[in-house]
Amino acid sequence: MHIGRTTPSGGFFDDMAIVSDSVKQDDQKASAYPPGSAKKQPASVPEAEPFSEPAAPDYLLHAAPGASESSDPFFVASGLPLNGSYTFDRFIEGDCNQFARSVALAIAQQPRHTTFNPLLIYGGVGLGKTHLVQAIGNHVRKHSNYKVLYTSSDYFTSDYMQSLRTNRSNEFVAFYSEIDLLIIDDIQFFSDQEKTQEGLFHIFNILYQAGKQIVFSTDRAPQEMAGMADRLLSRFQGGLVADLQQPELETRIAILNRKANDQGISIPYAFIEFIAHHVKNNVRELESALIRLLAHATLHRREIDIPLIREVLGELLIDTHAKPAVEEIRRITCEYLGVSEDLVLGRGRKREIVQARHVGMYFSKQLTGHSLATIGRYFGGKDHSTVIHACRGVENHMETDPNFRETLKRIRREIEIRHR
Repeated sequence: MHIGRTTPSGGFFDDMAIVSDSVKQDDQKASAYPPGSAKKQPASVPEAEPFSEPAAPDYLLHAAPGASESSDPFFVASGLPLNGSYTFDRFIEGDCNQFARSVALAIAQQPRHTTFNPLLIYGGVGLGKTHLVQAIGNHVRKHSNYKVLYTSSDYFTSDYMQSLRTNRSNEFVAFYSEIDLLIIDDIQFFSDQEKTQEGLFHIFNILYQAGKQIVFSTDRAPQEMAGMADRLLSRFQGGLVADLQQPELETRIAILNRKANDQGISIPYAFIEFIAHHVKNNVRELESALIRLLAHATLHRREIDIPLIREVLGELLIDTHAKPAVEEIRRITCEYLGVSEDLVLGRGRKREIVQARHVGMYFSKQLTGHSLATIGRYFGGKDHSTVIHACRGVENHMETDPNFRETLKRIRREIEIRHR
């Protein structure tokens, strides 16, 4: 089939500019906009119109509260611009992210009036953390007069260390104390940054005690953050922690459809579904795969079909032909653990029944492409939250019990052998 554009203009190449992530900085690196570096204009320019530079965006330069015109004002460059396309309407909701999105929206609609403070959203690379936290900022900025500051851990670290070197940490803290909604992305990079953690802890307490909303994102759960002070971890966990899972099949299809529509491209559902079945790690990988496919099809004047998809996305495609069915996983798990399938499908709460049910759910999530809700239906009509709880329980048990870990290895080997 030929690519058919659904709009007369606005090809996908308009959006193919790549914006690189900011380079991660350590405590010793100065900010690109260091405190105290505001330009001083000449008093006058003879026989010429006075020249004034455009005002810096409000997210970049802020005078410290109480600074006078005669003083050398303290400026901070901690803020980063919010991406206007990161909104709740454009965030594809699914079983993998429903809870996190609901909490984020509740905060955005009633900032400073929820019990979800702080909110910490965590998940792997490319699952939508930055989109979700920026959606909060965009919504609050649009619908209120609250002061919103979005920044990253590396910007915060750089500016805070600069304030220490210039003996202006008090002004740095004073600036942050005026923020109504503070959003910090990728806080895992605060690990082992002792000085920065001290500053963050102080600012956190000021904002929290004033009832101001704090939102964090990170790629790992708080308990997995090595090199983070216990008192900070306690603060992170004292509010609400919400995770983002890998998108299930239905969500992957919706993401690809949205991306194709954004580019004004019409792609048959069968091909969208094929890509979604094979590319499943994260949202970023899905969108990148589709853009790459569209680029090849357009530049080489090729029709989009299965052969082209396999040719272009070869290394991304995960072989799904050898995946076992949930029923097969459930049967093998029950046989190995000596538990009746009927009991697993029922409501029994005995330890051995619950363990077999949870292990079956865990392997179904690991080895099939089914959504969490679909997996739950194969285990007696359980919902997706039950499956998430089961998988986490199995993973935690594996970390603390080597015998249980060995049992799971044997069950998985049995599933793989019998499915060949």
